[in-house]
Amino acid sequence: MKKTSVNSTALYIHYPWCLKKCPYCDFNSHEGRKENDQEAFLQALLEDFFGQGLKEREFASIFIGGGTPSLFPPKLISRLLSNVKTNVDTEITIEVNPGSSEHFSFAELRNAGINRVSIGAQSFDDAILKTIGRIHTGGEIIKCYQQARSSRIKNINLDLMWGMPGQTASQAIQDLKTAVKLKPDHISWYQLTIEPNTIFASSKPPLPDEDTQCSIETGGSRMLKKSGYERYEVSAFSREGKACRHNQNYWKFGDYFGVGPGAHGKLTKFEESGVRIFRTNKLKRPASYIKNPTHTFIKEVSAAESVPEFLMNALRLEDGVDWRAFEKRTGLLFEDIQGEWKKLSDRGLVEPGRCKTTELGFRYLDSILQAFV
Repeated sequence: MKKTSVNSTALYIHYPWCLKKCPYCDFNSHEGRKENDQEAFLQALLEDFFGQGLKEREFASIFIGGGTPSLFPPKLISRLLSNVKTNVDTEITIEVNPGSSEHFSFAELRNAGINRVSIGAQSFDDAILKTIGRIHTGGEIIKCYQQARSSRIKNINLDLMWGMPGQTASQAIQDLKTAVKLKPDHISWYQLTIEPNTIFASSKPPLPDEDTQCSIETGGSRMLKKSGYERYEVSAFSREGKACRHNQNYWKFGDYFGVGPGAHGKLTKFEESGVRIFRTNKLKRPASYIKNPTHTFIKEVSAAESVPEFLMNALRLEDGVDWRAFEKRTGLLFEDIQGEWKKLSDRGLVEPGRCKTTELGFRYLDSILQAFV
């Protein structure tokens, strides 16, 4: 798996620690970060990176996610990125928690090579932030954003959730109004879902009813469009030219390498016999990963599995993709699924000549995907 014939130019780096595990979070994150683990962790990341044969590969996008990667000392981030081949156009994103500001400065992150910041706001309402277990206030989000701008970070995303416990439609829209007033380049606005094996799953909080959620989604999407943010994916809105290239690669079923505890990767091999797709995964526990960073779990994706996987990603895009992308990425032909696609088209859920939902189908993605499972 060290060599693949696909030209993958995306890299995901996972930082596993956080100050406090949020009750809705099902990501690979762990409390109990130790300062003396950080150097060993950096060395493990580098061993993983070099072990995958990535030293000479030039990347178009790098995303450092977590956990709370803003806890990773900037000087170590700088050393890590100095080993990664990039160019002047490479998008390099790091996720930042406003409650971790004493651990870094945006100037340090920028000097380390970061040129895009994703601030995990979730809400500006202090009562809601407390309910969902965040370690910061609404005021600290605004301060964090202002510090990023004053440090000449030119590409900033704000992460916001909606449909949270006890949230009204007016509160959700007010969050967006506050965000828009700050003028970020990108807003990720996604609905809270209760995931298995989370604190919220074991003691499910009361969520807004269906009518309220519909009102939030409709009103919020309309307001963002009116404010100059174009929706290009189910939960992604950006100003012109500021769509997240790294995430676009995911949604277009592109390949990417994963480095770090629990990091996932997707690699494609083009062979004479056809297209083969592999999913890779790393050891999840930080201590286990540091001891054995090159250990990789590999699973080949079957042709039957590749169809719903491709559609689950591509149909999230507002514009969808053409069928040539489906055929290139999966090695299958549109004719292989044409029968089911026509049934959905006849119901007004998808476009007949493109891998794209209609406006109605965009609201019923789960139903569309069920046809291919």
